[in-house]
Amino acid sequence: MTTTKIGTTVIDGDGHVLEDVAGIIEHMPSPYADMARTAAALRAVGTMDIFPPLDHLHTGRAVETPPLRNRRPFVGPTEWLAFLDDVGIERTVLYPTRGLAFGHVVSLDYAAVLARAYNDWVADTYLRADDRFHAMALVPMQDPEEAVKELRRAVTELGMLGAMLPSNGLPQLLGAKCYWPVYEEAERLGCALSVHGGAHDGFGMDHLNMYVPVHALGHPWGLMVNLASVVYNGVFDRFPGLRIAFLEGGVAWLLMCMERFHASHETHFQYIPPGCYGLGEDRRPDEYIVQQVREGRLFVGCETEELTMPFALRKVGNQAFFYSSDFPHEVTNQSCIHDIRELLESEELADDAKSGILARNAERFYRFDGAPRG
Repeated sequence: MTTTKIGTTVIDGDGHVLEDVAGIIEHMPSPYADMARTAAALRAVGTMDIFPPLDHLHTGRAVETPPLRNRRPFVGPTEWLAFLDDVGIERTVLYPTRGLAFGHVVSLDYAAVLARAYNDWVADTYLRADDRFHAMALVPMQDPEEAVKELRRAVTELGMLGAMLPSNGLPQLLGAKCYWPVYEEAERLGCALSVHGGAHDGFGMDHLNMYVPVHALGHPWGLMVNLASVVYNGVFDRFPGLRIAFLEGGVAWLLMCMERFHASHETHFQYIPPGCYGLGEDRRPDEYIVQQVREGRLFVGCETEELTMPFALRKVGNQAFFYSSDFPHEVTNQSCIHDIRELLESEELADDAKSGILARNAERFYRFDGAPRG
């Protein structure tokens, strides 16, 4: 086990697989697998993407990333383990790459089939390869009844930690009543749910001519609108045992939500009928969000160079934020080592905050700390 100079392990709360499309197809039943193989054979390039595109904004423009980033060969379990060893990370929780677009799947039966096939592939390829790998499942939120079934299967049969919820593409935002059965099942299972950014279309940036601001604003915007939906529809109150993380948007978006919700709540509060959950006139949204953090319901993924992290820790406390490598997206072993060392050497953060970000908060969210799960 690798430890840092402040005596804490490093846990990666948000890494990514690069999907092996052919491998996932092998886990599909007929006729879905047959149709996917036929489509692949008919394509001139000989490839098939079984997921929808993230959006029209990721491609078709001149975008440069630092040398060696996004220019590596295919990353699988062997390359992932080498990364963990080299950087000194104890374990990682894996999320999809192409599957970040899962909310855009419109066929209900195909959404269920694709989720099962992806989850089986991840379990076979990663979870059974090494106990340092953990994963969050895809569940077909397009069909909440099927999502409940797949969440239960993924956690109890495949050993997954919970499920990823798309931040974009679904017909309703995540606080909607249609999704409450999924939250009820997650609470019963004691598993985690994570809202993950990645698809940026429909956010008012569809014709933004430069990609940098699309990337900068798209991730947090999807998290903001879904946090608003979850908070103002009383999801945390209705399901007090639920744990939700909001990933890959940094930390500043949470501060903006706290400030703007508070200001607007004072002048535009809404009537909450008796017996219903939600933020009534007598509750402050900023204090409510901090309460969810302190009670272990709300978590936020972060990187190590967040400019607003010292202020966020003062306003929210040191229980919410956990380290996300984002490997193998846009990072290298060297950049991750540099980022972790920079956090450890920061004079603006207390040692307790550092250990929380690097390990303790991810342990609490994913229940690596021994608390009951599944």
